[in-house]
Amino acid sequence: MYQLIDGKKTAAVIKAEIAAAVSGMKERGVRVPHLAAILVGNDGGSETYVAHKVKDCEEVGFRSTLIRFDASTSEDKLLEKVEEINNDPEIDGLIVQLPLPDHISEDKVIENISPLKDVDGFHPVNLGRMTAGLPTFVSATPAGIVELLRRYNIPLKGAECVVVGRSNIVGRPVSILLSQKGIDATVTVVHSRTRDIGATLRRADIIIAAIGSPGFVKADMVKEGAVIIDVGTTRVDAPETKAGWRLKGDVDFENVAPRCSYITPVPGGVGPMTRVSLLLNTLKACRR
Repeated sequence: MYQLIDGKKTAAVIKAEIAAAVSGMKERGVRVPHLAAILVGNDGGSETYVAHKVKDCEEVGFRSTLIRFDASTSEDKLLEKVEEINNDPEIDGLIVQLPLPDHISEDKVIENISPLKDVDGFHPVNLGRMTAGLPTFVSATPAGIVELLRRYNIPLKGAECVVVGRSNIVGRPVSILLSQKGIDATVTVVHSRTRDIGATLRRADIIIAAIGSPGFVKADMVKEGAVIIDVGTTRVDAPETKAGWRLKGDVDFENVAPRCSYITPVPGGVGPMTRVSLLLNTLKACRR
């Protein structure tokens, strides 16, 4: 019988820990953390994500500032605002919600965020420091995954872990984190060009699916007792729901779950941990 890894419940515990820390800062007369978010355009998914982040800040006692730009905003104007926030001593962390309109280079915007305020952990400096095992802001989703595994006491030392997907936001950084000294997992990364992904997955003690393909990981790819972390959140049509859609992960949950020891649901697994990791990074930025 499998056990659900409840990211929502775990994130709530961590948020309570953060709120307690912020309360202590207020009692000592210390400035509380302040997160700024920039939203360009009115993409529905981005609107939802940013609204959640603002709400999270309120719940733990952070200050937050939301800056909106029209989708037609020029790259130069956006970069000017980024530089202004970089130089604002009252703001600890800055996130620019992705994706951005086609005429704006996401890489250029990320590279212009100060590494000291890059609480998303996307800046090349922070990615490099993470790779070297140095203190830094770790990307929120990989950090959330590792924390989730730790809090559920999933054995990682020597465990064979397969990461499905090699994106710079999830796949690559989580593979690096899990292989670092102190965690000591044995990590394999598979992707769209890997031969016989199923054969590799069947060896895995832990599978982290982050390929963005709904239901990609099937039951015959998973060994008995494996631990599954499903990062996928693809909207699929669901006429029976009020919204007309639902979120589906990269794992065929109904058929895979019975083979697992632990598995994350979608939604309610990795997503809440991503959001709380952003709060942890902002708290860290404020304490520097």
